[in-house]
Amino acid sequence: VKLYIATKRKLKVGDKMAGRHGNKGIVSNIVPVADMPYTADGEPVDIVLNPLGVPSRMNIGQILEMHLGLVGKEFGKQIASMLEDKTKDFAKELRAKMLEIANAINEKDPLTIHVLENCSDEELLEYAKDWSKGVKMAIPVFEGISQEKFYKLFELAKIAMDGKMDLYDGRTGEKMRERVNVGYMYMIKLHHLVDEKVHARSTGPYSLVTHQPVGGKALFGGQRFGEMEVWALEAYGAAHTLKEMLTIKSDDIRGRENAYRAIAKGEQVGESEIPETFYVLTKELQSLALDINIFGDDVDEDGA
Repeated sequence: VKLYIATKRKLKVGDKMAGRHGNKGIVSNIVPVADMPYTADGEPVDIVLNPLGVPSRMNIGQILEMHLGLVGKEFGKQIASMLEDKTKDFAKELRAKMLEIANAINEKDPLTIHVLENCSDEELLEYAKDWSKGVKMAIPVFEGISQEKFYKLFELAKIAMDGKMDLYDGRTGEKMRERVNVGYMYMIKLHHLVDEKVHARSTGPYSLVTHQPVGGKALFGGQRFGEMEVWALEAYGAAHTLKEMLTIKSDDIRGRENAYRAIAKGEQVGESEIPETFYVLTKELQSLALDINIFGDDVDEDGA
């Protein structure tokens, strides 16, 4: 019997999200709306992204998308306020405003301008209702947008020329020291959910080649402790923790067996020995005609 269950899963800490520019990341904290930073007009932000994710990756598209999203939303607010006020020459003013926006976004788009110029007042009102939620725009692939065009759009949307605004701390109400980039962009929830990834292991299967724990949840593997994690421990000065990671928790066969016995008996874990990786290195060096032997008090000439 096969059972298919469709469930909705709420976003939680550890779930993965991404934008449209390779700007992926996991949710590190979820706080009440009241605690989120808010703009001068009291609107709280939805997501806070770390600016350190931009310079090294050089995906500036996410900043352009955010700015254009803000421009589109501000244009929408301008249209919405005109729909609310409805002056005597309302239709004429609305048409002029929408034409001004269309020209600012793309003066080389005769179709949109032709439609706005020649549609009836009723049709214009329908377009305006749609635009009031935010004016949609797209940048063709590889064309980009010039700085002059951005300044023109910012000026028309009444946005500061640096695209930043003041934010206030949701908990204290104090104005933040630096102005912040705030805008609208697409964020997508990826199919990498923490509930499906959570995994722990004490002992388990080891690779036949490296004698290190296998990888992956499916194989009941260990957690990968990569280069960058090693650098973190080195920077922190955690020498004993690092040695443990590279020996008894990895491929020091005798060391981990002794550690297991010591823990089971409630004794002190002894010194770690030479990890299997070292012997793999000696074999690789032998393939380069370099015969390396280990000499020491407790090591014979065969390296045993």
